[in-house]
Amino acid sequence: MGKYFGTDGFRGEANVTLTAEHAYKVGRFIGFYFSEKRRRKGENTPPKVVIGKDTRRSSYMFEYALAAGLTSSGADAYILHVVTTPAVAYIAKSDEFDCGIMISASHNPYFDNGIKLINEKGEKMEERVLALCEDYIDGKLNLFGRDFAEIPYARGEGIGKVVDYVSGRNRYIGYLISLGMYSFKGKKIGLDCANGASWNIARFVFEALGATVRVIHAEPDGLNVNENAGSTHIEALQRFVAEEGLDAGFAYDGDADRCLCVDEKGNVVTGDHILYIYGKYLKERGMLPTNTVVTTVMSNLGLYKAFDELGIEYVKTAVGDKNVYEYMSAHDNPLGGEQSGHIIFSRYATTGDGILTSLMIMEVMTEKKRKLSALAKELKWYPQILRNVRVFDKGRALADEHVQAVIKEVCDRLGRSGRVLVRASGTEPIVRVMVEAESEVLCLSCADEIVNALRAKGHAIP
Repeated sequence: MGKYFGTDGFRGEANVTLTAEHAYKVGRFIGFYFSEKRRRKGENTPPKVVIGKDTRRSSYMFEYALAAGLTSSGADAYILHVVTTPAVAYIAKSDEFDCGIMISASHNPYFDNGIKLINEKGEKMEERVLALCEDYIDGKLNLFGRDFAEIPYARGEGIGKVVDYVSGRNRYIGYLISLGMYSFKGKKIGLDCANGASWNIARFVFEALGATVRVIHAEPDGLNVNENAGSTHIEALQRFVAEEGLDAGFAYDGDADRCLCVDEKGNVVTGDHILYIYGKYLKERGMLPTNTVVTTVMSNLGLYKAFDELGIEYVKTAVGDKNVYEYMSAHDNPLGGEQSGHIIFSRYATTGDGILTSLMIMEVMTEKKRKLSALAKELKWYPQILRNVRVFDKGRALADEHVQAVIKEVCDRLGRSGRVLVRASGTEPIVRVMVEAESEVLCLSCADEIVNALRAKGHAIP
């Protein structure tokens, strides 16, 4: 990770750690970088950059700042307005943009925001480009063999233009509808849009496919995104589905790149359940050519045992949908994702797409004529405990011989009936202790042993 751009973009509290000036500079760099790349190829047309945003109040400020930076450096800025992250990725690729930018802090509260850069393939921007952007923000850019204290402004007809590109959003909606293999007529579906970017998209897709749709948390006011809503607060959708007698419910986060499900009984269906349900579906139809599903190290032990029984192989990457997609892309895997609901269907998308995930689950339910609860119950879920311990020094804490000895003793005791994962947070001074076992009581006792070891050796901050 860089100084500003982490695993999921440049993220921070709006006007505190992420300011309008930062956004302007990102726009300035991107506009200049792609203008210069075109010039060096002998092309005299301006680069095109497409911008989307979620519903946070600060998203408008960052949108205008980015557009100002882009156009002042000679690029044309195409504005999608409020759309999902996967919509920006889809349009960046399908409409041959040089770059896509999404303004969102995903599942974070409204006062946070972020800037995600997407390349012309609809994938997250290459690290080398992000590093150059960071260098420009810090005033030390070396690019194309030159040092730049400041990059030049475009002049005259070279100044870029801003284009209203709402047609791109409509094209993305049409694409999602085109992926619906079956009519959902007769199905009653609940959607929790988290007062986020899916609020003006998801309903249209499901209604076009024939479903009777009930929507909650689709009244964004700039301050209520993810507030007791969406995939990180799924309790509201659980109650709603059960009380209203719906067939299924789908909960998205602020930028709708993730999805968690609720079955007709009100039970949560996690990202691991989705990987199991759709992985099995693909294998049964001979559509899993690598016979492999890509997961992260945080996936539940029950998922791996279920895959073993089905004869499906699996890979464990580091946490983050970026890591999942990079492995999938390198090895031509059709399915991968995270327990949190970032699910990637590489045949249809280059990033996690919550609405697409909903459609894929509906496809399985419709094709198999089975309720979601029946599909999900085949996966035995192992109780999982996650403890976050704030520490003085992550490296020293994890290298401590006593701590490592306690971790090994717990692992040996659990054997094949459980799992322990102790890792450092990528963004905070925190050690995360995750334990899975056959009972919640056993999970708690094992996690407590490791946490107590960290505290006993003086690593934990009181």
